[in-house]
Amino acid sequence: MSFSSFLRVSASLIAAAALAAACEGKSFSPGTADKKPDPGKQAAAVDPTKPATDEEVRKLAENLSQDLLDKLKTTASDEEAANIEQEVWDAWLVSGSGTVDILMKRGLEAQEGGDKDLAREMFDRAIIIKPKYAEAWNRRALLFFNDGKYDEAIADLESTLRYEPRHFGAWIGLGMIFESIDRPEAALKAYRKALEVHPHAEAAVSGEKRLSRVVDGMPL
Repeated sequence: MSFSSFLRVSASLIAAAALAAACEGKSFSPGTADKKPDPGKQAAAVDPTKPATDEEVRKLAENLSQDLLDKLKTTASDEEAANIEQEVWDAWLVSGSGTVDILMKRGLEAQEGGDKDLAREMFDRAIIIKPKYAEAWNRRALLFFNDGKYDEAIADLESTLRYEPRHFGAWIGLGMIFESIDRPEAALKAYRKALEVHPHAEAAVSGEKRLSRVVDGMPL
């Protein structure tokens, strides 16, 4: 059994439409999710004759995401970077808990359907059950961001980064918020942190270019 199939069986990969809707046009969550993780050699570590535990799934996804982040930092092609980025998002949606995966799926579906209260409830419950799961914090931050609750969004994005320091989406989110509240220095720093991880991230590239002119005194 391939690792991507393994993750699908564990019900931890969320439908592409839900992922796209969850972004609501914002840049610190993925836009599409039509690709699934393909960890190559890691699949050989899975014994197809035995059912995998949630923890085994989580560890495989974590290893995959870290390998992909390493690759993302050095890839030269925008197209390849976009493909790797999507695989990273897919891997980040594996929590290691079947219950949390279901809550996340329901939360994204609720957000897609415009039910922000239900989405918030689902993400709250996911965080209570698995407080070190970075993506739950990131998804709730997006809810706060879209509601203009920037203090709450910043706090959740900081939690995201506490548990996944290379979460380029969270760095971009902080950059967008700081730029919105007229804190260009902080925004520029956040965009540059995102670029350290994901040099091809369009929102970070454009944000860094835009703000460096202001903060660093570059000519227009």
